[in-house]
Amino acid sequence: MAAKKKPSFEDQLNALEQLISGMEKGEMPLEESLRAYEEGMKMAAQLEQELQNATQRLTVLRTGKDGADVEVPIEEDEA
Repeated sequence: MAAKKKPSFEDQLNALEQLISGMEKGEMPLEESLRAYEEGMKMAAQLEQELQNATQRLTVLRTGKDGADVEVPIEEDEA
């Protein structure tokens, strides 16, 4: 059996936006709204983690003291 492919970040974000849109209509019963809220919070946390992981992977090239290019994590470059 083939493993399920994880949805892309964009697909996950779109699903969260649809969930929020459904909640904003105010037509869900209370229990359904609570389940949707809990699901949305989990989805938002997963998306935040993916963004943090992507940010950690980003680097910028800088010229070091010896003139050679040095990779520096983006957080250090912003300082």
